[in-house]
Amino acid sequence: MYSKHFGLRQDPFSIAPDPRYLFMSERHREALAHLLYGVAGPHQAAGGTGGGFVLLTGDIGTGKTTICRCFLEQIPAGCHVAYIFNPKLTVTELLQSICEEFDVKVAYAGTVAPTVKDYIDALNIFLLKSHAAGQSSVLIIDEAQNLDAAVLEQLRLLTNLETNERKLLQIVLIGQPELRAMLQRPELEQLAQRVIARFHLDALNEAETAHYIAHRLAVAGHSGALPFDRQSLQRIHRLSRGVPRRINLLSGRALLGAWANGLQRVDRAVVEKAATEVFGPEITRGTTRSRRPAAYALGAGVVLAGTAIAAFLLWPQPQKAQPARQAALAEPPVAISSPVGIEPSAVVSAPARQVAASAAGRVPPVVPGAIEELEALLVQLPRDINAAWRELAPTWRLAASDADPCQFASTQQLQCYRTGKLSMPVLRQLGRPGILTLQEGDGPPMYAVLIGLREQSATLQVAGRLHTVRLVSLGRLWRGDFATYWRPPPGYSADLNDGSTGPAVQRLAGQLSLLDGVPPPVAAASSTLDAALRARVRAFQRAQGLKPDGQPGPMTFMQIDGATGDHEPRLQTHPR
Repeated sequence: MYSKHFGLRQDPFSIAPDPRYLFMSERHREALAHLLYGVAGPHQAAGGTGGGFVLLTGDIGTGKTTICRCFLEQIPAGCHVAYIFNPKLTVTELLQSICEEFDVKVAYAGTVAPTVKDYIDALNIFLLKSHAAGQSSVLIIDEAQNLDAAVLEQLRLLTNLETNERKLLQIVLIGQPELRAMLQRPELEQLAQRVIARFHLDALNEAETAHYIAHRLAVAGHSGALPFDRQSLQRIHRLSRGVPRRINLLSGRALLGAWANGLQRVDRAVVEKAATEVFGPEITRGTTRSRRPAAYALGAGVVLAGTAIAAFLLWPQPQKAQPARQAALAEPPVAISSPVGIEPSAVVSAPARQVAASAAGRVPPVVPGAIEELEALLVQLPRDINAAWRELAPTWRLAASDADPCQFASTQQLQCYRTGKLSMPVLRQLGRPGILTLQEGDGPPMYAVLIGLREQSATLQVAGRLHTVRLVSLGRLWRGDFATYWRPPPGYSADLNDGSTGPAVQRLAGQLSLLDGVPPPVAAASSTLDAALRARVRAFQRAQGLKPDGQPGPMTFMQIDGATGDHEPRLQTHPR
């Protein structure tokens, strides 16, 4: 709701554990280093212990799960990972889950279920084969404070699986502070002695809180002065106690309140009222409050407007509300955000804001303006697609580079994707900025960067400036050729076929389960691209207007990412 008001491409304060938003404070860097410790494989550098337990604890909301996601993205090649996120299991269920995560087949005699010994024998064989192949194995257990003592003891026994040189299994326990207290029990002393690294993740201090907020805003596309004044940042730290999740909740609601009242910056009064909405009235009880009547009036307005806007988030906005929103976006001149630490000193018109935003290296917001004739823009369009890739790059937070754009993007985990078979409905459904190939008759192709798409018009970015053209005019020159950057899932390859496994297939199965409203597969790591999964892929493709071939290619993954709430750049679609 407030993203366009503050020049953001996406919500900077989502509580989803997105590794791209991980703020690496000194504590977070140390925590990540502790997780990475000892997982470099059997032939790791001297000084690595290998095997045993690594312990990461922290209060609720301090970022443990986000660090874990970042850790999983940095797991070295040749390292098998089993991730248990539901530790309320019996000993047998735990061993079964570990074997399923490692894709270990358990052989057992008779018709009865496998025994604990059957699971351990199969696991030991797997670990020995992995070690012989120069591979390592890591077991990660989240919410480990929920483990029973008997299960913890079984985990200790798993670390007895070893060769003469090293332990075969590294176990990472992630949990809340009570996990540390559990390991101090006398009956768990043997396990505690096998912890080779431990780290407790504390809350952020006041300076780190301010840096954390600035970091998340920058990742979301903000540039210029922070939309929080000094007192509001201090108050956010105190009310959130430096806990990242609480910071996100409070900062997001404060921005919503500022937007609802037409404010360009959040002040202390807005934060106070936002805290009341998010945490309850008792959170600010006993604190110093402003006595100025204007502050009380403003705060009350934020609460009322914030409550109303929050309700609108859950329901489609009625059509009659659109003119008011358009006026709020189009009418008043707005101040350009100046560099951090410098107050804005000038008020400029919407076109000037576009130029300034482009110079700052970010996508300017689409400001409603007059419809232009596409033919008049053709002479300005580049004939070299690499120039268009460079024009598009800032929307994906890619730095300026004279190198080949697609080769440079690959160093940032992005790929260039081109297709010649899109229709306008599918392009609208995809919802990503990209490059349109335009052509007059048999003339040379021209390349236009598409930034916004509405019902009857499109917004093109040409040499840093935005131009609104009619879709009818665009349709005369566009034949379906489209290009964009995309971020492949880990382990993706173009030759996924029947029987394929790995992190890309695992992610595919998990996302489709999310869209279907069903729990993800219990053994997600062993998901296979089989007939059942292909049928689910075809159903999704059919619903999105894609060719229902059951083959998960780039367009399918991009559509799934968008449907499950990814944080990639989006076409701006607010109505004229």
